[in-house]
Amino acid sequence: MGHSLLCMMGFFLLSTVICGNAEDHSYDSQDADESGYQSKEQRTSAPPKLTVFLQPSKTQLYSGVIYRGETVTVRCEIQGGEGAQWTYEWSRGQVIIRETSSEYTFSSATQSDAGGYSCRGRRGSSWTEWSDIITLTVLPPPKPTVTLQPSWTQIYRGETVTVRCEIHGGEGAQWTYEWRRGQLKLNEISSEYTINRVTESDGGGYRCQGRRSSSWTEWSNITALTVSSPPKPTVFLQHNWPQINSGEINRGETVTVRCEIHGGEGAQWTYEWRRGQSSIRETSSEYTISRATWSDRGGYSCRGRRGSFWTVWSDIITMTILSPPKPTVTLQPSRTQINIGETVTVRCVIQGGERAPWTYEWRRGQKNIHETSSEYRISRLTESHGGGYSCRATRSSSWTEWSDITTLRVTAKPKAELRADRTAVPVGGSVTLTCSVNPSSSSSSGWKYYWYSDGKSYEPVRNEQISVSEGGVYSCRGGRGEPVYYTEDSESVRIDTTVSNRPVVTLYPNWSEIYRGETITVRCEIHGGDTEWDYEWETNSIIKAPNQNEYRIRSASSSNSGNYRCKGRMKSSQYETTEWSDSVTLTVSHMKPKAELRAVPVGGSVTLTCSVSPSSSSSSSGWKYYWYSDGKSYEPVRNEQISVSDGGLYWCKGGRGEPVYYTEDSEAVRIDKIVSNRPVVTLYPNWSEIYRGETITVRCEIHGGDTEWDYEWETNSIKKPPNQNEYKIKSASSSNSGNYRCKGRMKSSQYETTEWSDSVTLTVSHMKPKAELRADRTVVPVGGSVTLTCSVNPSSSSSSGWKYYWYSDGKSYEPVRNEQINVSDGGLYWCKGGRGEPVYYTEDSEAVRIDKIVSNRPVVTLYPNWSEIYRGETITVRCEIHGGDTEWDYEWEINSIKKPPNQNEYKIKSASSSNSGNYRCKGRMKSSQYKTTEWSDSVTLTVSDSKSYLL
Repeated sequence: MGHSLLCMMGFFLLSTVICGNAEDHSYDSQDADESGYQSKEQRTSAPPKLTVFLQPSKTQLYSGVIYRGETVTVRCEIQGGEGAQWTYEWSRGQVIIRETSSEYTFSSATQSDAGGYSCRGRRGSSWTEWSDIITLTVLPPPKPTVTLQPSWTQIYRGETVTVRCEIHGGEGAQWTYEWRRGQLKLNEISSEYTINRVTESDGGGYRCQGRRSSSWTEWSNITALTVSSPPKPTVFLQHNWPQINSGEINRGETVTVRCEIHGGEGAQWTYEWRRGQSSIRETSSEYTISRATWSDRGGYSCRGRRGSFWTVWSDIITMTILSPPKPTVTLQPSRTQINIGETVTVRCVIQGGERAPWTYEWRRGQKNIHETSSEYRISRLTESHGGGYSCRATRSSSWTEWSDITTLRVTAKPKAELRADRTAVPVGGSVTLTCSVNPSSSSSSGWKYYWYSDGKSYEPVRNEQISVSEGGVYSCRGGRGEPVYYTEDSESVRIDTTVSNRPVVTLYPNWSEIYRGETITVRCEIHGGDTEWDYEWETNSIIKAPNQNEYRIRSASSSNSGNYRCKGRMKSSQYETTEWSDSVTLTVSHMKPKAELRAVPVGGSVTLTCSVSPSSSSSSSGWKYYWYSDGKSYEPVRNEQISVSDGGLYWCKGGRGEPVYYTEDSEAVRIDKIVSNRPVVTLYPNWSEIYRGETITVRCEIHGGDTEWDYEWETNSIKKPPNQNEYKIKSASSSNSGNYRCKGRMKSSQYETTEWSDSVTLTVSHMKPKAELRADRTVVPVGGSVTLTCSVNPSSSSSSGWKYYWYSDGKSYEPVRNEQINVSDGGLYWCKGGRGEPVYYTEDSEAVRIDKIVSNRPVVTLYPNWSEIYRGETITVRCEIHGGDTEWDYEWEINSIKKPPNQNEYKIKSASSSNSGNYRCKGRMKSSQYKTTEWSDSVTLTVSDSKSYLL
């Protein structure tokens, strides 16, 4: 090769010298046209232009770039000189190449073949110009790169992925590719290798190389494809507080629901959200609820999509929306009463929200407190700190409701309390006194107790109890700490010493019951010795007795009622007293008593008894009785009974005491004197039963003498009769039913009366009666008649006064007393009853149809008249009425299942057993529907179910 190039370069140098001289000669000579060396055509045309081409073309070689080892041909073309025999000269840079043909081929290009190539042609002794230079660049073969599309580091089973082999700088070339996954060669020669539904077996290290012509690139670096199981998203609730871990948030708070796909962080995911079974229009990985409401609660799940691939749905995370918690206000110390000067901490506690960053708001009453922490400490209590404390808290934009009010009561300085197990020292005994600090506190509170009696003080003791046997006024107080903090003094307790004298309470007068307005004296008597006493009374009555030995009540009332007891206190020693007397009960009735008068007939006189209610049988009640009759009064008597034989109006009253206390008058009692005349009650009309709407008169008749009477009625009916001898009821009703009796009172002497008459019962039926019509038969036989009977329901005798009204086909008859009539004509008959003045009518009876039998005789015939008919045969049943040319309507009576029509002929086209039976008929005249024949004799039709066969 080197020898060839050396020869070629020598050849190009020689050609250059020769051609250069020739050119100088031809183009510099002034008389070239006349030399005859060139033709006329040569003298007039320009020299042809040469062009250098690379094969493959420049476009295929990317602007003259080839790779080491490739084959390339450099071609020199002379436009317009195709038919001539040219010799070519080549140069690379300034170096002449020993090649005379139009093509110059590099079988396996090296770096030394790179450079700018140009050429020129020679025909005869003439040379063309040099062509433009075309540059050939020889590069080392490029190294491919394997890329993944999509470019995710992790691909999930089922996704589509494209593995691409990219050769930078060789994009326009025609490459053939070779692929390997690990050491396995893949059957793929294109630059892209697409896996539509990737599986774990497609995972591995991918590499490639490219070939162009006979030249191979080196292998690319390995690109790993990792195929994993599809990820399962996880839903998280993001909040600022720990409670959200349990899925619980408060109404009005902000919460973010986040969908996280582990292992898919670099991918461009689109998300789908669900709450329960409802889709949420949100495609990002976070779904923020600004102000949570009840409608936001539920189970949230999500899934992700990249490309056409979907993950599975995440597990559901449940969000529970709660009402904001209600805080509680507590006090430390936990007493609701704190003393002035003490320290107290008011604390706002939110159950379940202890770790959340709450901001607090405080109120005392309706006034806000400038405090935002959960505790509000008051160092030295004053009364102004007392009141109802409440709080609420906020986190984010959500507020809790206000807590219930906790009341802090600031109390004044504590006060000692002194109690005695009794207030009097019994004879030979003692009294136990107990001192306590209010509120009560145990010995651990550190109190000492200071005792005082009638100005004397004692050494303080730890024990809160002491025993005393002397009377006096005692008090105590508590003290503790250094210096000593004293409570306020207790109230004083008076202790008395009991003496042996016994008091007794007495009432004067000593009646069992005292009435409102009476005078009564309550006395306290102390027996034994001549001691002078001051008196004390104890009573549960509203009005208290004065501290004297006698309490006179001039006008008693119910407020004086109660138990009275007394005791005495020695005037010489105010701490020595008697015991309390036994109680005596004073009962004052709040109502003024009223006399009660009773009358009892005894023989021919009446005994009157006057008593005070409530009755008092003993003479100790002290009552006298005052009697009155028709304006006359009698002397008061102790006896409560008197006898009287005259009629009149009597009453009484009682009186007792000094001045006399009178009861209210008794009710007046009327004493009547019975005369011999007898009253009788009669009914007119005297029917056994009266119907609603009828007229009835009830009379009271008194026989004997011509005395004029005033009448009185007594009845248990709803409506009462007037005080007259006659009670006319124009339209009776059930409210008039009842027992009636009467008596008479002489108009000339109002205290003389008859006895009561016997009772008469009046019964008024609430239902209007209805006539009932009966016929002894419904058909008038030939030459005969039918008896119709009309009665009123319920049936009543002729004494009931009914008349009967008869009607037939629109005609009416004169009313008759007799309830029966005979009819010989056919027709539609009904009746009703009527009685009284004005006439009271019953409802009409039901109508009765009477038919009249004519002499014509119907006959039933069968045609054909065979003894037996078989199923499927045709048979005709006829009703024939002989005599006269009358037109008839026909009636059939049959016990077969199928009934014939009301025509004279019944044609059975296909007989069956259901047509079997007894047939009879009758006719009814068309001209008179109440005239009929008698029923024909029955004819039997028998239809056999089996067909007949000829033998």
